[in-house]
Amino acid sequence: MNAFLKRVWIALAATLIVSLAAVVLPDLVQIDDNGRVHLGAPLAKPSGSASAPVPEPEPTSPALTRDEVDEVIRTAVRAAALDPGQGQSTAPPGSNVNRTGWTAVLERAAAQSKMKAICADLERQGWVLNPNRDGDDASRSYKRGGWYLLVHTRGKSQAPSSTLSDSQTDLTMTGLQLNLSDVPLPEMPLPEITLRMR
Repeated sequence: MNAFLKRVWIALAATLIVSLAAVVLPDLVQIDDNGRVHLGAPLAKPSGSASAPVPEPEPTSPALTRDEVDEVIRTAVRAAALDPGQGQSTAPPGSNVNRTGWTAVLERAAAQSKMKAICADLERQGWVLNPNRDGDDASRSYKRGGWYLLVHTRGKSQAPSSTLSDSQTDLTMTGLQLNLSDVPLPEMPLPEITLRMR
């Protein structure tokens, strides 16, 4: 029975991870109507008309190193008239080559305009906004060169245990390098579950 439960939990965890990846990275992970997972570019849908325009592939940019992403973050922070030294790195140098970031505590009244200035500079530097991910002004995600950058503000209500005052908020940039083609998907049959109605 324990082996069966373990397989159920593994299957549920794998499903959750793939579902989250499909939401965060819709251009890399798709789930079709039958529940099959596809990695890479979205599958072409059959078109009834031969004259339908074919979308051009998204331009690719060369892969970035963590040092280059750190410089992107510093440049964007300076463009918002902030001092990178005013905040702190969320991943110290050499700790993880696939992750980096920067955070600072700002007055809530100024945070939104600073975040907009950072986002504008990221776009100036060639980072592409993820249109499927962002529905509010509190967070924006961008991608370029194999990296994803999330820019967001978080007030005391979202971090009740923090030392923020009511007038303060965190302004955070988180960079993550993802290559889903290197992530092996579990190769095991899903357990068959039979429900019996009485």
